[in-house]
Amino acid sequence: MQGQPRYQAIRETAAGQTVTLTGRDLTIEQVLRVARDGAKVALSPEALRRSADAYGLLLQAAAEDVPVYWFNRGGGDNRETTIFHGDPTSPENAAFLAGQQLRAFCSGPRRGYGPELHEEALVRAIMTIRANTMSYEAASPALTRSLTQLINHRITPVVQSRGTVGEADISILSNIAGAMVGAGEVYSAGIRMPAAQALAEAGLEPLAPRAADFAAFTSTNAYAQAQALFVVEAAERLLDWADLGTALCLLGMNSSVTALAAPVQRLRPYPWLMWCAGRILGLVKDSYLLEADPKRIIQDPESLRAASQRQGSAWQAWARLRDCLLLSINASDHNPAALPGLTPDSSWELGQPQFLRYRVKGGPLSGGQGGYVLSNANWDPYPLANELEAFTIALANAGVAIAQRIERFRSPFFTVVTTAEVLGAERLPLLPPGDGFLAMDLWQELASLVTPVTPAGLALFATVEDLEAQTRLKAANARKAVDLCFHLLAQDLLTAAHWVDIRLLQDPRRRLGAVPARVHAALREVVPWLLPLDQRPQRPLGELVYGFLNARPAASFFQGDPRPDAAPGL
Repeated sequence: MQGQPRYQAIRETAAGQTVTLTGRDLTIEQVLRVARDGAKVALSPEALRRSADAYGLLLQAAAEDVPVYWFNRGGGDNRETTIFHGDPTSPENAAFLAGQQLRAFCSGPRRGYGPELHEEALVRAIMTIRANTMSYEAASPALTRSLTQLINHRITPVVQSRGTVGEADISILSNIAGAMVGAGEVYSAGIRMPAAQALAEAGLEPLAPRAADFAAFTSTNAYAQAQALFVVEAAERLLDWADLGTALCLLGMNSSVTALAAPVQRLRPYPWLMWCAGRILGLVKDSYLLEADPKRIIQDPESLRAASQRQGSAWQAWARLRDCLLLSINASDHNPAALPGLTPDSSWELGQPQFLRYRVKGGPLSGGQGGYVLSNANWDPYPLANELEAFTIALANAGVAIAQRIERFRSPFFTVVTTAEVLGAERLPLLPPGDGFLAMDLWQELASLVTPVTPAGLALFATVEDLEAQTRLKAANARKAVDLCFHLLAQDLLTAAHWVDIRLLQDPRRRLGAVPARVHAALREVVPWLLPLDQRPQRPLGELVYGFLNARPAASFFQGDPRPDAAPGL
């Protein structure tokens, strides 16, 4: 597709490591180790057993003529259409299902719409998450093995970005499914080639799908989950820098820090807000701001005074999104649900006639184990979709404070002095501080992402699928909002560093505190101050600082207090 972004291949810095997938405790860091750093994956014996039991139950259900959605019954508007009768492993049924499933897998590369996903890490994250959650589904052992082989041989399918309404990312996962059977194209170790060629070069046999493998693989929200995971990871780095940037702004403004005092915060004890205020106050603990200064004004502009309120609220929204994501990537999101081991006594409703219709008594295909196969709506991605939008809104409300305080530094009403008064007119023009026009431009773009995506109910599949979650749009907005805030924060840090230098020129005895001093020194290595005109960088300064922020995590400069858990009901 025209305008396709350049492909971003990963660097295999962890190729010798293996992440064990249990289906219960996969972390964001583990997904990133596989997705970005090239670590291998392996399913735990527990996860393999759980998946095998679900698969056996699916086969046995059909053999007992239990109606199973998207297996012996159709999908969507064909939900009441019988696809086959009896034992799915009989020669006739097995041949029919093998052909049906192979056709579905081979059609995968034709699903969805561009532009293609240009981040190899994102596609690998989708695959890793699906390998973990698929341990709850009735996937054949061959399907599970094929998916892990693609990950471990770094065969990354070409995947389209559009084609999902956010309630099961079927089209997106179909692109990956195609690669398993040798259809479509992939990147093998970063080199684009036909999938069949990549499998052959890796010594892998194309998947021979069976039973309900296409449904077991594609009925998932792994695309939305992977996008949300990238939001959570990047937003954590952003908010760390926002707290550190606020400390530098306080030092540059010669601020009153009474708003951060612990007794003040305890009067309204939101845990994340208290933590954020204490963190920022701790960063300036050993600075000149705690010393007396008769010229220090009684309080800052609200955009700086309330920074811990806005950023603490963003941290709170971030924590909710993180927790929701962790639950989501360690749970089933498939329809139908295969539930081996359950009996009519396991839950009161299971003994009722409506539920007994979907009971599997157990037999040779399930190793004698019974259970239930139940249609459901577990692929509906709420509350993850809600938390994505809630975080975007909270982040924008922190962003407006950053944008506003950049301009407040231009007012002697708050700074008390001007740059010219400290430096003298003969030392101007200097390497300028943050660009207020650019900050407002970035803010306006950020503000455009705040309006929630309008809830949609478009009746698809003959009105069967009549709700859409639009997680593709919501996750894209959140990722873009985080990136815009990094650019905005770069302007904020340019302004803060400029005014820190001014304060030090006013009085060289002023102490910044250990951490702000290190950050200020590191920033000045990237963007030096008071350079002659012909020695200044010939590119936007914000780009330099943006690169600095993404290359140097704030955590490399300081370690904060342990983060709180979000309080119930907040």
